[in-house]
Amino acid sequence: MAKWVYAFGDGKAEGRAGDKNLLGGKGANLAEMCNLGLPVPPGFTITTAACVHYYGNGRAFPGELEREVDAALEEVGRITGKRFGDPAKLLLVSVRSGARASMPGMMDTVLNLGLNDETVEALAREAGDERFAFDSYRRFITMYSDVVLGLDHEVFEEILEDEKAQRGVELDTELSAADWRQIVDLYKQKVVEELEKPFPQDPREQLWGAIGAVFSSWMNHRAITYRRLHDIPESWGTAVNVQAMVFGNMGDTSATGVAFTRNPSTGEKALYGEFLVNAQGEDVVAGIRTPQNLTETARIAAGSDKPSLEKVMPEAFATFVDIANRLERHYRDMQDLEFTIERGKLWMLQTRSGKRTAKAALRIAVEMAGEGLIGKDEAVARIDPASLEQLLHPTIDPKAERNIIGTGLPASPGAATGEIVFTSDEAEELKGHGRKVILVRVETSPEDIHGMHAAEGILTTRGGMTSHAAVVARGMGKPCVSGAGGLRVDTRAGTLMAMGVTLKKGEIITIDGASGQVLKGAVPMLQPELSGDFAAIMEWADGARRMKVRANAETPADARTARSFGAEGIGLCRTEHMFFDEDRIISMREMILAETEDGRRAALAKLLPMQRSDFVELFEIMAGLPVTIRLLDPPLHEFLPKTQEEIGEVAKVLGVDPAKLTERTEALHEFNPMLGHRGCRLAVSYPEIAEMQARAIFEAAIEAGKTTGSPVVPEIMVPLVGIMKELDFVKARIDETARTVMEEKGEKIDYLVGTMIELPRAAIRAHVIAEAAEFFSFGTNDLTQTTFGISRDDASSFLETYRQKGIIEQDPFVSLDQDGVGELVRMAADKGRATRPEIKLGICGEHGGDPSSIHFCEEVGLDYVSCSPFRVPIARLAAAQAAVRKS
Repeated sequence: MAKWVYAFGDGKAEGRAGDKNLLGGKGANLAEMCNLGLPVPPGFTITTAACVHYYGNGRAFPGELEREVDAALEEVGRITGKRFGDPAKLLLVSVRSGARASMPGMMDTVLNLGLNDETVEALAREAGDERFAFDSYRRFITMYSDVVLGLDHEVFEEILEDEKAQRGVELDTELSAADWRQIVDLYKQKVVEELEKPFPQDPREQLWGAIGAVFSSWMNHRAITYRRLHDIPESWGTAVNVQAMVFGNMGDTSATGVAFTRNPSTGEKALYGEFLVNAQGEDVVAGIRTPQNLTETARIAAGSDKPSLEKVMPEAFATFVDIANRLERHYRDMQDLEFTIERGKLWMLQTRSGKRTAKAALRIAVEMAGEGLIGKDEAVARIDPASLEQLLHPTIDPKAERNIIGTGLPASPGAATGEIVFTSDEAEELKGHGRKVILVRVETSPEDIHGMHAAEGILTTRGGMTSHAAVVARGMGKPCVSGAGGLRVDTRAGTLMAMGVTLKKGEIITIDGASGQVLKGAVPMLQPELSGDFAAIMEWADGARRMKVRANAETPADARTARSFGAEGIGLCRTEHMFFDEDRIISMREMILAETEDGRRAALAKLLPMQRSDFVELFEIMAGLPVTIRLLDPPLHEFLPKTQEEIGEVAKVLGVDPAKLTERTEALHEFNPMLGHRGCRLAVSYPEIAEMQARAIFEAAIEAGKTTGSPVVPEIMVPLVGIMKELDFVKARIDETARTVMEEKGEKIDYLVGTMIELPRAAIRAHVIAEAAEFFSFGTNDLTQTTFGISRDDASSFLETYRQKGIIEQDPFVSLDQDGVGELVRMAADKGRATRPEIKLGICGEHGGDPSSIHFCEEVGLDYVSCSPFRVPIARLAAAQAAVRKS
């Protein structure tokens, strides 16, 4: 029989940290803290399995759930000496979500549940504080109406702002108990006015409404968007955590806060966080009030005149520091903590592995390895390979002139320049048109997730270092400046006012997430240098991985970048890219227009020294490392002009009749070029092209070998082979050219000839093709197209719909389809090795830089992956993690 509810409290729990899949991250860690004897308000967790049942049965709860919830509530009452719904022994609860993967702010929370017109009076008597009781009640009405009843919280914010204006006050804390009573009445009237029914007074009705709302929030727009961005499966569901309330808003001896055991931006080993006196948790993360620093050191560094928790509540602070250190040692990772202090007593509400920037992740992993908390392999495994891209963001040139118009908190590192936009929809729209934007908001909310993803950076005028904007931006690797209180945003007017300057939507600003500065206009940037902690992790990763990592590169700049990032050769040099330069395209077009082989060879002779020079430079940069050069692949018509105007211009340069050029262009036209006259088919039709390229490769190899002192062993790749005889035909021309060059130069050349496996037939016949091919490189871009029968250029119009409807989990052009395309790769690898045990196997499609695809390559036993230069560090790390996981 399924168990739907797991209790915790009073120093024991039915769950533990390892139950994350069942209890969600929050529930599992609440249970673990209880088992450790830490001060945790008692409660219970409704499992993720109940959420899955809820969606699988028309949004209906499991039949046994009500009984189990009642029993768990009784146990919470026993521990606290209270009873849910009983004004004489008032027990209030919070209802929070908790998926197995952290999704900060994406789902819903309800606090102070159980309050009604009767129990609020009981709370006032019990606390001896009428103002606190009605402040809590108005918060509950706002949250419950928003989350459960569907009445937007802004409706209540408008009422509150009007009431404060009438009383001439600015802060919520300046309102009296009588004020809050009146505001509560206005809130309840608004509920009746908008929903035509009163605010629910039955605590049990409130509880089940909140549980259903939390389950329902798993499928809200912002949660769906977050899951898509972070590859979190919809099938996981969320747990629901119900806990006895503790109050941070019971006066000046109460507080609430958020903390990290290490700095999540830099990784520094120092307590980092914020708190608010006389507040509830959502006040800190929502950014409605600018919070205070936890430590005196942080307060001084921030230049704040507001006292730290260390000064305001030294005993509670000392206890918190001890617990924070204990939890970090227990979990062996940096922790993200939430806490409340109720009349001087500290309560822990959450612990989880804290989200961090890539820079911080590297430092934390390296330092924890140095402290003996984790080993080097675990340090390598701790880094998300994809997050390394954060390190590649530009920073502002120190020499640049800075026209500073405002300063906020340095919430997420990096710098960004873009047009000002004031709404997330505008950000997404302009991003779709290829424009770079900075999302400027008073404060962000979870509804802004799509705009934050679209923007280059985020600027808010409210909120602290742990506000929604800060946490989400850090997770995305986006620069963010928060709490820039000196700026004034008027969303309706579309203006940003700063230091006497008024900027309008569309004007350019730059934000510096490292300093918190907001600058007018675009500012020169510098590219980052990777060293220190990055170098240490990469060294450990290189020691752990088996597969080599190469780069896809055909220009000297790309090759140098690849080397600087640790590439161990070139896995794909696309030679066709070399022919599009202005001084070369003319000769290429002459070759295409030539009507005889002699004419084509004459044009190719002009291209030979250019091609040879290209290869010499690549070979010299790689200095003896392997270089795989793919022979000409695309259809010839790609090199010809398209419009009549272009045809006229080209004809004039070539000295030919435009009609002849038009005729040749039309003759080369294909209905489906991707499956047309390209790849090895060109080399069969026009072997002189392959011969010229082979000669350029061999002559360059000899020359570069002499200049570098490192012998060059070029790897010549014949593309789009599907029939063994195609490879035989082209390889014979390559071998003949090699013999000729060796005789002419009096030098011996070692080289390999292989093929790209990019057609299903090639994979099926790999055992035969391996008789001639000395290496296989899996061209998974085309292999995915030909296996699925989908054009990559057209697939975007429907693949996202497929993903949303659950037909596919990921775009197969982004992450390898391991069941289909992957099975062909596995088959070809096995067949190739059966024929030629020493055959070299690699992958050179875009998947070569995708961590999930790299793990598959390790499973199959490929020798190397090849990816774009800027993804080489990602591939190195992912390859190491794959090797460690397999061992």
